[in-house]
Amino acid sequence: MDPPTSTKLLLDQLPKGTFFENLELYQSDGFWYRPRHLEAAVASHSQFEAREDDVILASAMKTGSTWLKALCFCIMKRKSDHVDHLNKDEDLLALNHPAFYVQTLEVQVYTTKPPPDLSDMQSPRLFHTHLPYSALPESIKNSECKIVYIARNPKDTLVSMWHFFNKLRTPEQGPYPLENTVESFCNGVCHFGPFFDHVLQYWNESLKIPQKILFVKYEELQRNPKEEVKRLAAFLGKPFAEEKEAEELIWKCSLERLKNLEVNKNGVDPWVGMPNSAFFRTGVVGDWKNILTPEMGKRIDQITSMKLEGSGLALVDDDALENGVSLTK
Repeated sequence: MDPPTSTKLLLDQLPKGTFFENLELYQSDGFWYRPRHLEAAVASHSQFEAREDDVILASAMKTGSTWLKALCFCIMKRKSDHVDHLNKDEDLLALNHPAFYVQTLEVQVYTTKPPPDLSDMQSPRLFHTHLPYSALPESIKNSECKIVYIARNPKDTLVSMWHFFNKLRTPEQGPYPLENTVESFCNGVCHFGPFFDHVLQYWNESLKIPQKILFVKYEELQRNPKEEVKRLAAFLGKPFAEEKEAEELIWKCSLERLKNLEVNKNGVDPWVGMPNSAFFRTGVVGDWKNILTPEMGKRIDQITSMKLEGSGLALVDDDALENGVSLTK
């Protein structure tokens, strides 16, 4: 993504689409963005200087970003001697939403005017992004910093996205037609979409440079949280000394606990205008069965099979998950 001289000029030259009836999206280098996100992405591309010990969390929208932020924040706040830094007197997650501690480059950091000076931040720094791998600042790609990517079943991702953006609609408007959302998702016209291209970029890079990119599956994190969180902590250079440490951290960051904290039951996210509660719904694997019609599910399955063919990536099948079968490759 080469920085243009004018974002306005850039938008005038790009394909335009809409999502959820009136949310304008523009396509740049094969991916769709809201104008302010694209402008911030361009700014981050030219201004962000990665450090060797930075950690970047990456995800498509509605794939478990908030959960991953909480987990990685708590893992990295632990002291190097394996003593849990988040003790009872310093429960930081009870004070602020996870996004307060782990800011998204193109949604929070670089939408600020002027962008903040990040050079004074204490290392190791922790950021998040929804940008596809191809649009990441070159300094992230070329440094030794680590990337953790979380992927999720596309059907649950779609349903979570539908619920999330419905929060922007008034009671008079009612929910946006589900079939329209399915159509947009299948066509790739959604925030930072196409979904499958986004996932595959990070998957393919994780195969090339596994020491730099850890690929995590939402369903595996749900099914076997202790092993997955231990894998995450080891990758971040903060392995657990005892099983109990991992168990306590998993509880601290659990969806059930986070959604019931007062800070997340009240208040509004200042960057996107969403209530904090909108970031914590059910988190249930297979919830799509309660929302999508069988025909919708079959269509998405067909697209999934076609898009992932030959990649070696299996986005977890819900029935196999319920039967205790891991599809992590």
